[in-house]
Amino acid sequence: MPSSVYIAAPSGDTGKSTIALGVLHFLASSAARVGVFRPISRTNDHTDYILEMLLEHTTADLEYEQCIGATYAEVHADPERALSDIVSRYHVVAEKCDAVVIVGSDYTDVVSPTELTFNARVAVNLGAPVLLALSGSGRDAETIAHAAELCLSELRTMRAHTVAIIANRCAPDQINDITKALEATGVAAWALPEVPLMVAPTMQELLDALGGELYSGDAELLQREATAVLVGAMTAEHLLERLQEGAAVIAPADRSDVLLALVNAHEAEGFPSLAGIIFNGGLLPHRSVASLVEGLKPKLPIITTEHGTFKTASIAAETRGRVGVGSQRKVDTALGLMEKHVDAPALIKQLEVMMPSVMTPQMFEYQLIDRAREHRKHIVLPEATDDRILRAASRLLQREVAQLTLLGEESTVRKRAAELGLDLEAADIINPATSDLLDKFATEYARVRAHKGMTEERAREMMVDVAYFGTMMVHMDIADGMVSGAVHTTAHTIRPAFEVIKTVPNCSIVSSIFLMCLADEVLAYGDCAVVPVPTSEQLADIAISSAETARQFGIEPKVAMLSYSSGESGSGEDVDKVRRATKIVQDRRPDLLVDGPIQYDAAVEPSVARSKMPDSKIAGEATVLIFPDLNTGNNTYKAVQRSAGAVAIGPVLQGLNKPINDLSRGALVQDIVNTVAITAIQAHKE
Repeated sequence: MPSSVYIAAPSGDTGKSTIALGVLHFLASSAARVGVFRPISRTNDHTDYILEMLLEHTTADLEYEQCIGATYAEVHADPERALSDIVSRYHVVAEKCDAVVIVGSDYTDVVSPTELTFNARVAVNLGAPVLLALSGSGRDAETIAHAAELCLSELRTMRAHTVAIIANRCAPDQINDITKALEATGVAAWALPEVPLMVAPTMQELLDALGGELYSGDAELLQREATAVLVGAMTAEHLLERLQEGAAVIAPADRSDVLLALVNAHEAEGFPSLAGIIFNGGLLPHRSVASLVEGLKPKLPIITTEHGTFKTASIAAETRGRVGVGSQRKVDTALGLMEKHVDAPALIKQLEVMMPSVMTPQMFEYQLIDRAREHRKHIVLPEATDDRILRAASRLLQREVAQLTLLGEESTVRKRAAELGLDLEAADIINPATSDLLDKFATEYARVRAHKGMTEERAREMMVDVAYFGTMMVHMDIADGMVSGAVHTTAHTIRPAFEVIKTVPNCSIVSSIFLMCLADEVLAYGDCAVVPVPTSEQLADIAISSAETARQFGIEPKVAMLSYSSGESGSGEDVDKVRRATKIVQDRRPDLLVDGPIQYDAAVEPSVARSKMPDSKIAGEATVLIFPDLNTGNNTYKAVQRSAGAVAIGPVLQGLNKPINDLSRGALVQDIVNTVAITAIQAHKE
C-alpha cells in the first residue's frame, strides 16, 4: 500500500487547498508517484476546482474522473454504498501511486450526523492517517486549541489516527502561541498566517460572478487579484485620494471624469496600479469618451455588468478567490507558506513515506528548490524587461529560493509586475545607467582589461549593458551568481564572464552540461551547448568539470567518454581523440571513475555493457556522458528530450570561477526558476 494522508476539517474556509498543495509538494520530493483523491465531490456536472488544481501538481499518471469517489448526492442517497464506492475507487488510484493526498469534503453540504465524522469514517476505511486542518481566522490560541481537542476526540471516537494539525489563516503575530497551544494536544502541529491575497478574487472571478463582459484592456491581466474593491461614487479628485494598490473600482460608465482619471492614474507614476475598472448599470462610455480611451490603449481591464451599484458592490465583496488552475501567484504563495512554516521532513516522517531508489524529474526539481532555499544566495537577473523573468522572479521570491536583483528601470519593472499581479516587493531593482555602482564597475573593468587597451571612458559605456553590469556584480561579490539569456544570445551572456570572471585553476575552457531527467534517473550530458569541436585536452577538461558539476547535484559521477566505437575495437582520428582525452582524465584525476572510448548503449545499458566492455567499471552504469563534439551532444540531448520525454535542465555552465548561467531564448518560466536554483547551488559551493 502507498503512504497516504487524509486532510480533513471541521468547517469550511480552512484553506485545505493550501495545505493539500504543500503536502503534495512535500511528498513529491520524496516519492516517485504522488497522486490525489477526492472521496466526496460536489457534483458530476461541475469541475471540482481543487482537484483540478491539485492534479496539475501530481506526479502519478491519473485522470480527473479516476480521482473522485462519490458525490454529495450519492452519499445522501445511500451512505454505505457511497462509502463502498469510495473505498473501491481509492484503491484503483492507490495502485498507481507511491503516496496519495486525500482531500476531504468542503462543507458545501452536510452529511449526518456531522461532516467531520463521515470524513473520519472514510479515512479509517481507506487506512489513511488524518491531517486535521483548522481555521484560525478571528480566533486566539486558546480557542483554536479547544477546537482541536474537540475534533481530536471526535476522530478518536471513529478510530481515526491523527498525525498532525495545521491551523490556517491565523493572525500573523500569534503564530508561535497558536503552534505551542496545538502542540500541547500531543500531536505534531503548525500554524500558517492569514494572507489576504489567498482569498482575493481575480478580475476574471469578479467578471464571472457579475455575469459581465470584458469591455477593453488586456485579457491576460484578468488573472490579477483585486485586493480591494472601491465604489467610485465621488468626484474624481476625491477618488484619486482613495485609490489603493491592486484595487478594482466600481463606477458608472457615464462618469467620464472618473473613467479618464482612473485610466490615467493607473498609467501615471506615483499612483497605485489598479486591478481593473467595473462599469455597472449596463452603461457604456459616450462614443467620444470611448474613442479617447481607445486612443490611450490602456491595458487595464475594464469590465461591464448590468447590475446596479449596490448589487455590484455586494457581489464583488462576497466573491472569494480560489486557489485554482491558473492562479499561479496564489499557488506560489501557498507553497511559500507551507515551506516556511511547516517542518516538511518531520511531517514526511509522520507519514512513514518510503524513500524510493529512483529519481524522477519532479523529485529532482523539487530537491533543487529545497537545496537552493537552504542558503538563499543572491542572484542577479539582467533581463527584467521580459515577462517570463518577472514571473519567475515572483515565484522565487514567494518561495524564498534566492535573493534577487533585477536590472532595468525600476518604475517600469514594478509597473509591469503589478499589471501581471506579481509581487516583486522583496527584489532589488537597479537601472545600470543611473546606478551609483556604474563608475566603480567601470574602473574595475578597465583595470582587468587594461592589457587589451580598455579605458575607463569606454568601460563606462559598456557597463550600461545589463550583461556586463550583472557580471560585474558577481565579479565584485555584490551578487553570488547571474542568470541571463532569455532575451540575449549565449555569446552576449557569457562573453563578459570570459573577460572578467575567467576559468577556475587547471581548467582551460568553459563548457556546459544538461541535467537530463529521465523517467527514473538523472544523467549529466556534456558538452551540448558551448564548445564546437574540443581538442583532447579540452575534452578532458569538460569531463572533469562535468563530473564535479554532477556531484554538486547529487549525481555520483561515473564518466563515459563517448565515441562511435567501444574499447579497442575502433580506430581513426575521432576515436583516438577520445582515447587520448580519457587517458588525460585518468592521469589528472585517478580518483574519478572514467572509461572510453565507449558507445552510448554500452555506457548506459548493462546487457550491452556485458557484451562490449565486460571488464569496465562504468559500462552499463554511466551517469556522466561526455560527447566528442557539440554537433553530437546538442542533437543527442534534444533527441532524448523530445523522443523519450526527458526533462532537460540547463545548460549549466561550468569552469568559471563564479556561476553564470545561460537560458534558452525559448525558456519557460519553470526553466528560469530551475536555472536560478542551480546557480544558487553552484554559488554555495563557491
